[in-house]
Amino acid sequence: MASLSAILRDNRYAPADIPELESKLFFEGDRSRRYLVRFTVLLFLSTVIAANGVIEDSTATVIGAMIIAPLMTPILATTAALVMGSGPRAWRSVLLVAAGVLGVIAVAAALGVIAVHVVDFKTNSQITGRVTPRALDLLVALAAGTAGAFATSRDDIADSIPGVAISIALVPPLCVVGISLSGGQWTDAWGALLLFLTNFLSILLAGGAVFALLGLGAAATEGESHLNKRRAYRIIALGVLLVAIPLSMASVRVFRDSIAQTKITNITSQWVGQYGTDIVVRSVLVSGGTVKILIAGPEQPPTIDDLGAQIRSEVEQVANVDLRYVPSQDYQYPGAQRR
Repeated sequence: MASLSAILRDNRYAPADIPELESKLFFEGDRSRRYLVRFTVLLFLSTVIAANGVIEDSTATVIGAMIIAPLMTPILATTAALVMGSGPRAWRSVLLVAAGVLGVIAVAAALGVIAVHVVDFKTNSQITGRVTPRALDLLVALAAGTAGAFATSRDDIADSIPGVAISIALVPPLCVVGISLSGGQWTDAWGALLLFLTNFLSILLAGGAVFALLGLGAAATEGESHLNKRRAYRIIALGVLLVAIPLSMASVRVFRDSIAQTKITNITSQWVGQYGTDIVVRSVLVSGGTVKILIAGPEQPPTIDDLGAQIRSEVEQVANVDLRYVPSQDYQYPGAQRR
């Protein structure tokens, strides 16, 4: 297996490589108009596809939108321009990303208004999976940013970019932001925006590190002072650090909720066991200090309130227990049809 130094040496940028990289990432002069038209069309289509995938809770549809979403290119262009010391290029790329972000949120919000009564923000997996980002998402984003920058530097693995785009998920979180705003779900909108910012800053940081290690700055014909480059890296690193703080807090909360959910599920199962198999636990959801439990059976157990008291006494973080009983004949089983 080749060592890291050998990999860096074999893939190091030379001055002759710069024009080819610039043609991949920077669209200037006569090419700018065609690129902007293509970028806008692809971003609009990917937004429509992703937003509908989120509304319909369709993973396959959302993945399809990730493949054609063009946001990865201007983000990589931003970090490449920073490494090369080209401030104007970096600003143009950032402005393009910002315009794309606002456009995606606006289109998704418009579609969300149309489908506002269709979306269930509590059960839709495409939404719930993107509104509570964790520290693990930061690690995934850093890895994806590294892969994206390395794939950009190598023609023989450039076909890997769609796979990187799928793993980093840039457009779907923004669609969740727009749809959540249209439904008045401000907390969900902030969580999804935090996930996007995590991905964006991670691509900048990891991508910039890869480009720097491959000698892009030294090979570039144009450049500003090393001081300016270091200042740009400090700004990016600070942004990643600021995002990492709420992500770490969210990770701790998710971990605590997971432990509490396991314990509460065991308590509830033992409680249900005393009534035989006629009563079943349909769901146990834990969010902070609130627990929601759905129980179904032929008739309501007489000691259902005792279960709530037991949970509150045995699980320290629980303050509120929402116990709901549904008669078996009224409970709609997933995938079943009423007769």
